[in-house]
Parts: sequence; C-alpha cells; structure tokens
Amino acid sequence: MSEIRQVVLPVTGMTCANCVATIERNLKKQTGVQSVVVNLSSERAVVEFDPQLVGLDDLIQRVQRAGYGVAAGQASFVVRGMSDDNDARRLEKALARLEGIVKVQVNYPAETVQVEYIPTLLNQTEIRKVIQSSGFETIEKDASLHDAEGEARAAEIRHQRRLLITGILFTLPLFLLSMGRDLGLLPMEWRHAPWLNWVLFALATPVQFYVGGQYYRNAYHALRNGTANMDVLIAMGTSAAYFYSIAILLGLVKDHVYFETAAVIITLVRLGKFLEARAKGQTSEAIKKLMGLQARTARVSRNNQEMEIPVEEVTIGDIVLVRPGEKIPVDGVIIEGHTSVDEAMLTGESMPVEKRPGDPVIGATLNMNGFIRFEATRVGKETVLAQIIRLVEEAQGSKAPIQKLVDRVAAIFVPAVIGIALITFLVWYFLIPLPETAQTGLFTRAMVNMVAVLVIACPCALGLATPTAVMVATGRGAEAGVLIRNSEALERAARVTRVVLDKTGTVTRGQPGVTDLIPLIPSPQQTHSAVNWEWLRLAASAEQVSEHPLAQAIVAEAGNRELKLTSPDSFQAITGHGIQAQVEGHQVWVGSPRWEVFNSISLNGVHSLIHELESSAKTVILVSVDGTPQGVIGIADQIKEGSKEAIDEFHRLGLKVTLLTGDNRRTAEAIAAQVGVDDVRAEVLPDGKAQQVKELQSQGEVVAMIGDGINDAPALAQADVGIAIGTGTDIAMATAPITLISGDLRAAVRAIRLARRTLRTIKQNLFWAFFYNTILIPAAAAGFLNPMLAAAAMAFSSVFVVSNSLRLRRARLN
Repeated sequence: MSEIRQVVLPVTGMTCANCVATIERNLKKQTGVQSVVVNLSSERAVVEFDPQLVGLDDLIQRVQRAGYGVAAGQASFVVRGMSDDNDARRLEKALARLEGIVKVQVNYPAETVQVEYIPTLLNQTEIRKVIQSSGFETIEKDASLHDAEGEARAAEIRHQRRLLITGILFTLPLFLLSMGRDLGLLPMEWRHAPWLNWVLFALATPVQFYVGGQYYRNAYHALRNGTANMDVLIAMGTSAAYFYSIAILLGLVKDHVYFETAAVIITLVRLGKFLEARAKGQTSEAIKKLMGLQARTARVSRNNQEMEIPVEEVTIGDIVLVRPGEKIPVDGVIIEGHTSVDEAMLTGESMPVEKRPGDPVIGATLNMNGFIRFEATRVGKETVLAQIIRLVEEAQGSKAPIQKLVDRVAAIFVPAVIGIALITFLVWYFLIPLPETAQTGLFTRAMVNMVAVLVIACPCALGLATPTAVMVATGRGAEAGVLIRNSEALERAARVTRVVLDKTGTVTRGQPGVTDLIPLIPSPQQTHSAVNWEWLRLAASAEQVSEHPLAQAIVAEAGNRELKLTSPDSFQAITGHGIQAQVEGHQVWVGSPRWEVFNSISLNGVHSLIHELESSAKTVILVSVDGTPQGVIGIADQIKEGSKEAIDEFHRLGLKVTLLTGDNRRTAEAIAAQVGVDDVRAEVLPDGKAQQVKELQSQGEVVAMIGDGINDAPALAQADVGIAIGTGTDIAMATAPITLISGDLRAAVRAIRLARRTLRTIKQNLFWAFFYNTILIPAAAAGFLNPMLAAAAMAFSSVFVVSNSLRLRRARLN
C-alpha cells in the first residue's frame, strides 16, 4: 500500500463558509484524495492524498477550477556558470521536479532564474540548494539587490578575464615553441631535445585544468543529470588531444605531441566566452537605464518640517516637494502648484506635459519649470517605473514560439555531434588509407579530425539566437514607451496585416467638447457684438446634475463663458433621449433632435442645420425653453494629436487600417475621412467588437486591435495582438500583450516597427546558427579544418549572434 501524503495549500479568494464547502467538495471529487480540511481563518487547505493516484498539479487545478487561487511566492536568482542553452534547460527541468514549484523560467542570456512556488511547500533556501547541486552559483535577486546583481555580473566578467589572461600567458609561449619546432625555427639542439615536450606539458597543464576546469565541472554535472552540453564537447575534444600527448610524452606512443592544440582550443573558447559575457551584459542595458532613472532622495513635509530622506523611506500619503529641475521621486497627485513635466524617459514622447492640481505625476520623470507639492500614492514596487521594470524582465524571460523549434534541435544537438565525431574517427581510421607521404599515423589523423568536429559544433549560437534579440527588443521598447509583456506578442506583431482602431480614446480624445453654439431665436437686445446666452445658461443649469459626458461638456462650456448657473427645481433624465428640468420657473428640454418631445415643436429651417453638423461627425443637442426651440449645440470628440500621422505610418508599413466604433455611421465616416482609414465599421456594440475582429481573421488577416484596454477587453483578447493605450499610470491594469505607456497612437507604429526588426534579427541569428553548423561540421568531418581554427570559429559564432542582436538598441523607430 502506498504512503499517504499531506500538503498544505494557501488558498486565495475565500470569503465565507460556502467557499470552504465548495473547495472541500471539489478536492474530494479528485481520485486519490483521502481527506480535505479547509480553514477560512487561516485560508489554508490541508489535503491528504495518495501520490500514486494524484499529483500536486491536479490538486491546484481542482482549486482553480472551483474559482479560487493558490497563492504563489515569486523569487528571482542570478545564476552563474551556465555554458549554453542546454544548461538552462537542464536547470529548468531540475527545478520543475521540485514539489511546490508552480512555474520556472531559466533565461540563459540574462543568466537569471524566475520561480513561482507555493510557500507552504517550499522555500527559497531549498530552491537555491537545487540550483547549486546542479553545478551553478546563485545570488538572490530582489529590488534591494540590484547593485548586488550588477556586482555579480561584473565579478563574473572579471573572473572570465583572469582566466583568459592566464590562458594567453601559458598558451602563447606554448604555441610559439610548438610551431617553432614544426617550422624549424628553433635551434637544432632544442628541436629534438626530450625536455622540450616536458616544457610543452608544463605550459599546457594549467590551461587544461585551471583555465579549462569549468568545462570539466560543467560537463560532469550535465552528464550526471543525463544530458550533454557544449562543455561536454570541449572537455572531450581537448582531453583527447591532451591525454594522447601524455601517452606520447611517456613513450607509450611514437608521434608528435598535441599539447598546443588542446591549450589553443581552451583559450580561444575562453576568449569567445569572455566577449560573449561582455556582450550579453549589454543586452540588459535598457533595464539598467530604467533602474538608473529612480531618484535617490525625496524632500517631504512631515509635522510641518521639510526633510530630505532616501526615496525608499517615502510612504503613501507623504507630502512631497519638488523644485524646478528635480526628478519626481515617486508616483502621486499634485495638490499645489503648476508645472510642465518631461515624461520622455518613460513614455517616449518628447513634448513636456502640463500639470496642475489634481493631475497625476510619475516617479522618475523630470519637473521642468514649476514648484509643486504632491501626495505620494505609489511607492517602492508599486510605482509605474517599478512595474515597467518588472514587466520588461518578465518579457525578457519569456519564450517566443519560434524558439520551440530551436529547443527541439538543441535537445538532440550535442548527442548528434558526439555521434558524428565518433563516426568521423572510425571512417578516417578504418576506411580511408593513409597516403605514403603522410607525416602522421592513422590514429593521429582520425583523432585530429574527430577533435575538430567536437570543437566546431556550437549549440550556444542556437540557444542565444532568439532570447538575446528578445531581451534587447523589450528593453528598447520600454525606452520608446512600448511595454511588451511576452515574446510571443513581439513575434505576432511582426506578422500583422491589419490594424483595427477603436475610435473613442484611441483615435479621438474620448472627451466631448462643445464645437458649435447656434442661437435659433435672437433676443430683442441682441446686437452684432453681443449674443444672449440665456438659453445656454438654462440648459447648463439643468444639465449640471447629470453625469453624462455630453452634459458635462455643456456645463464646461457655460463655465468657460462665466455664466452663472442655478440648481434646477426638478430634473428627469430620459435614457437615450435627453433631460427635462424646471429651472427658475422655465420648462427646459435638452436632448436629441429625434426625441419625440420635440415633434410638437416647429423646427422649420433647423433640419438642414442638424444634418450639416452631423455630417461633420458632431453630436447635435437641441435646447427648448417653454416649448420654443432656443438653440442648437454641436458636440464632438476631437481627434488626438498624432492620430493621422500614425495612420499614415501604418499605411507606409503596408498595413490596412479599420476604424471600429459604436457611433452612428455618419459620425464614424466623418472621423474616418479626417484621419484616412481604409475601412469603417460603425454602430458596433461593445460585445460585437470581438466578432468584427473574428470576421477579419476569417478573411486571412493577422489583426492587431488597439484600444483602451478596459472597454475593448474582449476584442483585445480576440485579436492576434492586443495593444492597449495607456495613460502612463494604469499599465498594471492593462492585460493586453502590448501596452503603450502614453496615449499617443504613434507609439503603436513604433511597436510594430520594433517587432518587425526583432523578427528579422531573430531570423538572421537562426540562419547564421544553422548555416554555421550545417556547413562547418561536415567540413571538419571531411578533414578540411584544423582543430584550432575550428575552436576559433566556434568561439566567435555566439559573439556574432549577440552582437547582431545588440544592433536593435540603435534601431530607429520613429
């Protein structure tokens, strides 16, 4: 009989005893579950189960299917010692086997591990032990340890440099002595002296086991875990040359020693790894820049005293003071002062934004020209900057769909290369006769070609091709005000053929404003220079108790004209039509001209005016006082600055643009004519927008939907790529794969340009990686490559891939 196990699951979302019963009932339905006790107070479920019949994942899924969550802690680690993508996959598998691990993501180029785990089953110390037992070094990565992470990377590069310098110091004289003997450049008495081989041995041994020691250690850990990586290839290739040379040195075999071959291979590979480490450090340069934006101190007012404190000590509710030219330390809302703020470092927009009391400010932006006091609303990990950094890091750790093919190839790559190397040895030893003029033996020739195959193969270039490009691209996007949540969105955005735009809040401002005021009955006192706005004053007085956006626009216009409003004596709103109110003894009707209440009123000559306004994408409001039409108000949602330029840019990129709106067709077509879209779909209800996207997809279009991220959530989810227009402060709320920090549509153009360039870079990297291995492995097997040249080629192949990805940092997106 199998042993019964017990686990404790921290459950989220419970509010009452019914929740407890629901969770218990659902868990008990699972085969293999013996007992369940759910505690509402502690919010934990204690489950006893048979591990042969049910697993932890099944229990978690049961809780989730019941509509609740299982709390997961998150931890990030900086990991040193990974040699290639095989190591990353090996570590990922080792961590995934830990009970309590919900999700694990190992990013080889960034040298990071991100883990989600159930804190009641596992802790970070245990996770760290597994990483270390897999043969790697780890440092916990936290918001407070950004400097430690940077120091760890710098220390790793310094260590690589020390090993490289040591390798060069021993390998250079070794190579010169060996080549000097082979080319007859050494004195005669040296060339045949038995001590020369011992000198070569003395120079090669520190390189083999000190400079190359990491390859042996990593190869051991890989083989112990049932996998093979680049270190296995290097260790096998250099060991063959080194130990064969020892056999010659001891007189067991009569031949030429190959100590210089082993040493040169190790030193060249070390040089490649050093250059790769330096280049990989630059792929996360954007993250470092974002971290560097944070202000170090803040000036706050506490107990009527001004004091300067570290920014980490600012708390929500603190009153923060910022002078002209200073950075805004945390997020907040202005309570005093006017200024303009440079938000370019976060939104990518070059123009400063005017700020006044009530407006939000974002930490790390620059206060330009006014003194302000604001109340802190978000601090620490909750600030917009911290959220951006977290989202970018998550995106950098995600895998693009194109990477799946690479993973499948890389999984069998090293075993395949070892097989090819063994076949190469056997063919050259048994099947190809040795020419009479040959200066080496059969075994030596076969061994040299086998070593060339082992060291020419480069799984690193395959593993780095996609993630390095994604890392650089997501960082570059953040600099341009584009947040990419995962690499899949980046890849899909590159293939978009149609852009669908929600009108309100995306193409237009989403804030109606009065554009036309047309009196219908001139008053006896009216002159050419003065207009009686009594009808507008009465209409605004009636509307001031309404929350409708059109009503607020009318009230705002009355305020602009400094008209004195009074409270209505009675008020009634008729949904979809307008309002009826009594103001200062007058009966006031304000609403759509099509409202039946206006049917009994003579509107001679007004219909043509109404038609003209509606043709210009304006909403028409009729005002009647005491049964007489007094005036017509035209209200329009104004087009955002940059919308037309963005749509023109979409067209230059070869994309078709569709405008999607719930407005009437006449209004929608008028807006469309102003901005130049290809297709208009009007009078679409919110729940019908997703269906419109689906219809375009059925026509073979790859659709990017751009909307406000809240009202358009179904359409954003249906689209191949959802792009949410942000406001600079709500990025955490938007669930779209791509979020534009600013509300400027031109940022969407930058997103698609960046996606296309990233995909092109990934394809270039993959072409190089596959081409390199496809051409040079057969060349090495055919005996065309000296092992030292093969090592040089292998060392620089991954450097090429990383350097090619780094070009994205300089990509022009505007």
